[in-house]
Amino acid sequence: MQSLLPVQARLGEGPHWDANSGCLWYVDILGRTIHRYHPASRSSAALILQDDVSTVVPRLGGGLVITLGRGFYGLDWDSHVLTLLAEVESDRPNNRFNDGKCDAKGRFWAGTLDRGEKEPLGGLYCLDLDLSVHKMLDGVIVSNGLGWSPDNQTMYYIDSATKRVAAFDYDLDRGRLSHRREIIAIDTGTPDGMTVDAEGMLWVAHWDGGRISRWDPVSGTQLAEYLLPVDRVTSLAFGGPDLTELFITSARHGISADALSRQPLAGNVFSFTAPVAGLRSYGFAG
Repeated sequence: MQSLLPVQARLGEGPHWDANSGCLWYVDILGRTIHRYHPASRSSAALILQDDVSTVVPRLGGGLVITLGRGFYGLDWDSHVLTLLAEVESDRPNNRFNDGKCDAKGRFWAGTLDRGEKEPLGGLYCLDLDLSVHKMLDGVIVSNGLGWSPDNQTMYYIDSATKRVAAFDYDLDRGRLSHRREIIAIDTGTPDGMTVDAEGMLWVAHWDGGRISRWDPVSGTQLAEYLLPVDRVTSLAFGGPDLTELFITSARHGISADALSRQPLAGNVFSFTAPVAGLRSYGFAG
């Protein structure tokens, strides 16, 4: 495990590997910053925005799509031009988007939370290819990690407040969920971001747990865990040429000065070579 990028993000999140460009995208939500890292050249770039930015994915037609505040936006990285695609929850000004990613058809799934993270005021949304938005789940407290099984027949989802990973039957053609069940209970820290490997196992980041873990979604058993030198581990994504490099984001928000002195790497991006490859990440196809 190595500290790859010493960005000291307030709330690092949303790592996404873009295989086409060979770049890692990620965000600092509270720092309102999108980061791009190109490992081959070891070059980095960043863009500061005017609201909390929580996810970033490439757009197959060019540019990026991000969640900013309560909106889905198109973003031209070079010109910095933002285009509102859709907004949600206009009646809930204290809400914002949180984690999200695209399914294999290129739909963009992202969920919201109430900034107090106590009330079930959030939801899970799907931005479809025609730019229509569909509310897929309601009564969410802290919408977080998402992932799909290798055959795309199951979607996995974390509402962090439940300390559970849920599974749904997934209809990829229609983008619809059914048959929700709780499959994994997390008792070390709080489950945050999530990804899926090529063997169909789930990898979970533990907020206030100082680790990532690998789980069998069928039996619900933990297969492995890897400790980090920071408490607030937020998300993770497979990347690199063969999808065996695991990129891990973290946060320093809410950590006391005394605690930060014991974990000076908090907020950095970490990496290590995983024992199994991950699944490819998808961009937005709309």
